[in-house]
Formats: sequence, structure tokens, C-alpha cells
Amino acid sequence: MTSPDVHAQRPGGARPVRDGQRRHGRQGIPEATVARLPIYLRALGALGDEGVSTVSSEALAAAAGVNSAKLRKDLSYLGSYGTRGVGYDVDYLVYQVSRELGLTQDWPVVIVGLGHLGHALANYGGFTSRGFAIRALVDNDPAIVGTEVGGLVVEPLDRLEQVVSSLGVAIGVITTPAAVAQDVCDRLVAAGVGSVLNFAPSVLVVPDHVEVRKVDMSIELQILAFHEQRKVSPDLTPDLAKAVGK
Repeated sequence: MTSPDVHAQRPGGARPVRDGQRRHGRQGIPEATVARLPIYLRALGALGDEGVSTVSSEALAAAAGVNSAKLRKDLSYLGSYGTRGVGYDVDYLVYQVSRELGLTQDWPVVIVGLGHLGHALANYGGFTSRGFAIRALVDNDPAIVGTEVGGLVVEPLDRLEQVVSSLGVAIGVITTPAAVAQDVCDRLVAAGVGSVLNFAPSVLVVPDHVEVRKVDMSIELQILAFHEQRKVSPDLTPDLAKAVGK
């Protein structure tokens, strides 16, 4: 996509919101707990596929990669304490977690930017089973607009607002170059999108009522590189190691 000027400051009191910066999730659930709920749901799904009907907190915690005390605390926010000596009913806990995450309904999604990453996301078939329906694809490249990706025809960028409005899009996925991401985000928000998943390597500025999650694979790789380096160069200062390892 082409790169219009990036706005230095957004109107209306908007501010940068970084991944995980929100204070609390729904109904007072801590954001850290909200971030772990999808992990529990994935672990529960795997247990269900194996025919497991009940699971102890210790076994579920091990499957999710957390300690059992933290898992029990997290699930207590859902009103689920399990049954002493029996554990958690897997199917019912799947329902509880799914309900809390808002996955008992389908959320219409638009992907903006059909480069390699956007193309791959549009072709991924796993979203539907997890409560997300890719309803529209948008790009501004004449060579891409009008083509079919994942069963959808790519719409031109100048129809973004109409697409969001007509399809009731709730979540926007931005897979554009960094320079255009803020402009796209502004237009999504103005059109009524309340949540944005940002793959662009930039910090988006949004109003307080808009949720933003950022996915930056390069940062994750850099953190992994740090840990790989420490295996061969363990003389890094403890303070630096602790800071990067957070």
C-alpha cells in the first residue's frame, strides 16, 4: 500500500496505547488474566479433543504452562472454582471461558493490507471455529483489488468506510506498512471499529474507548536472539538480563 503522511498527533485527546496497557478487562478482570484466558481455552480444547471430560487444576495448569495457584485465581474471576476432588468439567469450562472472551458469537473482521501476511491471514481457516468471521479484505494496490483471496474479493481502500458500515465490522486487522497504518487506523475508528489488531511495526494512537493489540514478530525474535546470545555469552549484566527477559 502507498504511504500517506503519518499524523504526529491525533485530535480529541487520543493517545498512544501499547499492547497490554489497558488497566483492566471486563467486569474488573485483570488484563493479565484476560491475556491468559485464550491459553486456557486452547489447552481445554486439546483436552476435549482427547476425550477428557474433567481435569484437575494441576493438570490444566501444566497444559497451559502456568502454576496451578495462578490458574485457580484466574478462573475464580469467572466464578469457576471447580469441584474439590473432581476438578473442572472441561466442556463447561470451555463455555465459561468462551463466554467471558465474547466467543459465543461471531465477530466480523476486516483485514486491511493484502501483502504476504494479510494474504496468509485471509487464507487461514482457523478463525471461524474460534468466533471470528473474516467478512472483508481491503487494499489500495490496483493489482490486488478485485482479486479473490480466501473466498473474498478484495475491496479498494476508498470503500473502507462503506465496507465497515455495511458489514457491521467490529475488529480491524492492519497488515499494512508502518507509514500507512495510522491513517488506516483512523479511518477504521471513525467508521465505528472498536478493536484493532496491529501487525504494522508502529505504535497506533487511538481514543481511549478503542482497544489495540500489537503483534510484532521482529521484537519477539530479538528477545529470542538475546536469550540465544546469553547461552554463549553468559557475562551480560544481571540487570540487563532481567530487563530484557521481562
